[in-house]
Amino acid sequence: MKTKYTPQTSQAVKLQTQKRRALLAALASLAFIGTGIFLSQQAHAQNYPTRPVKIVVPFATGGPADNYARFMAQRLQDSLGQTFVVDNKPGAGSVIGTDLAAKAAPDGYTLLLMSNTQTVNETLIPNKPYGLMKDFVGVAPINYSDLVLVVNPSKGMNTLADVIRVARAQPGKLNYASSGPGTPYHMAGELFKSLAKIDVVHVPYKGSSGARTDVLAGQVDMMFDAVTTMTEQVKAGKVKAVGTTGRVRSDVLPDVPTLNENGVAGYEATIWLGLMAPKGTPKAIVDRLNEAVSKIAAQADVKQQWAKQGAVPIILNPTQFDKYLQDDIAKWAGVIKSANIKLD
Repeated sequence: MKTKYTPQTSQAVKLQTQKRRALLAALASLAFIGTGIFLSQQAHAQNYPTRPVKIVVPFATGGPADNYARFMAQRLQDSLGQTFVVDNKPGAGSVIGTDLAAKAAPDGYTLLLMSNTQTVNETLIPNKPYGLMKDFVGVAPINYSDLVLVVNPSKGMNTLADVIRVARAQPGKLNYASSGPGTPYHMAGELFKSLAKIDVVHVPYKGSSGARTDVLAGQVDMMFDAVTTMTEQVKAGKVKAVGTTGRVRSDVLPDVPTLNENGVAGYEATIWLGLMAPKGTPKAIVDRLNEAVSKIAAQADVKQQWAKQGAVPIILNPTQFDKYLQDDIAKWAGVIKSANIKLD
């Protein structure tokens, strides 16, 4: 049956045609605007940074996070031609500084120096004022290093077996220091307690420097610390190293057995560092920063210097780093739940 065209149907066809044309024009306009925004962001990223960039470090001065933040700040300044300033904001197991960074403008001029403390806290501290993957975007990892369990020489424990023996014979007598709840030093201690089936008391500090000072002074029995900051004290005989935490022995402490090989089966813990930025930071700026950090970490002199300290570079693009973060959150969620680790 043929359609009979009337003035009304003809008008309807015209209206439909006009709507289609208007829609196509709108889509073309949006595409043009989107291209313009992309090109604008690219141009902005090429000029970035045009003023000082702040790196918020939610940890105290003197620890590996602070040390490598300052190292990267200087190298980024040399690479990008603008000042990078380290701003230490310790407290509450990194929550205070991390929250400060989360609330900063997403323009590339505030970055967060983070570690696996923040991935641990996603499970350990569920009621934080921010969500790591909700309020931040990964920029680039920096490096990782093993930890070492050290004991004050005055305590009369020279081996890991000595520590375990005393802890089992006198539950709750021994204590260990950490740089605060959720930090790699705390989690290393809790994992040790769980796998070795011992009871030792956690003594949290506001930063690793205070914890380290009190272990050296004998005020606290022992602590897990990064090999990058404690190796010098071990070699000077100021503390006794009874075990390292990697899968294999540390190159800077080759005579110290790992916890895994010395009776704590399955033990492994490290500290790693990276940079994040507030969610919404332009991708072009994130990519530019990732490229700059990756080039620094790949430099021969940097790798050589870090190797002497016991640190290994990690080089990932933003997408790979995002997966790395998600995987680390899931890993520590499993450890926390299986070991029933809770805040003190």
